[in-house]
Amino acid sequence: MSNQDNKIAAPAPVQGTPTASGELNDLLALMARLRVNCPWDKKQTNHSLIPYAIEEAYELGEAVQSEDDEDIKGELGDVLLQVVFHCQMYAEQGRFDMSDVITTLQEKLICRHPHVFEAETLEDDAAVKVRWDEIKMEEQQAREARGKPKRRLDNIKAGSALMQAQDVQNQASKLGFDWEGVSGAFDKLDEEIAELKNELTDKSKTEVKTNIREVEKELGDCMFALVNVARKLNLDAEAATLTCVHKFKSRFGYIEAQLAAAGKRLEDSDITEMDALWEAAKQYERSS
Repeated sequence: MSNQDNKIAAPAPVQGTPTASGELNDLLALMARLRVNCPWDKKQTNHSLIPYAIEEAYELGEAVQSEDDEDIKGELGDVLLQVVFHCQMYAEQGRFDMSDVITTLQEKLICRHPHVFEAETLEDDAAVKVRWDEIKMEEQQAREARGKPKRRLDNIKAGSALMQAQDVQNQASKLGFDWEGVSGAFDKLDEEIAELKNELTDKSKTEVKTNIREVEKELGDCMFALVNVARKLNLDAEAATLTCVHKFKSRFGYIEAQLAAAGKRLEDSDITEMDALWEAAKQYERSS
């Protein structure tokens, strides 16, 4: 089916109170009902869902690492929800539906596995990988024939912003677009921080809110420049940030535990007390 055929119709909403059946069509009908009757679901767009799709993929990764079947089933369901949600909205727009997505996937899997479905024989997984890349190249040539040429940075894989930033920089460096040493990256970081400060200096909250997109751009430039510093130091920006996140969670957990031991909640404390406990948490880390 295609949009030109004008035959795309969104699934009909389920009526009454549904039950969990395990059937895909029932899930599609349930999603259609949510789009009709749930205020939050009604206001979503394909673009507004992007952060949730990324978040769910990461949570699935954590669940698989946990080896907890209930968590894994739940997170796989959350990833599937994103697919169903997007398909519902695209069907509402008359563009394509779930059956089109499934058909496209089936065609891709069949095309990329000639050693399974045709007479072609491949000896091992390394040969499979080589053949897979050849087929992807053929697919790209077909895309170019449709007027979608591939640029040098188009092979950057989807991932977190930090991962993509570092990958983009690595690819650009291979093409000669880079500083010789880390000092250039530090200079650029200082420049971007200065521009961010300049954007915020002597501005009221109202002015900052009005100009929030410019502030966002300057902040993004700072983050990108800092990733460049990490790259020049042969460090992984994503791993470094995750280390910081885990450290923060650990120290904040220490604060919460110490307050609980004193019969207090976080809400009962203040920044002075919590900051002192933060320093105590750092000392605890050094001694343990």
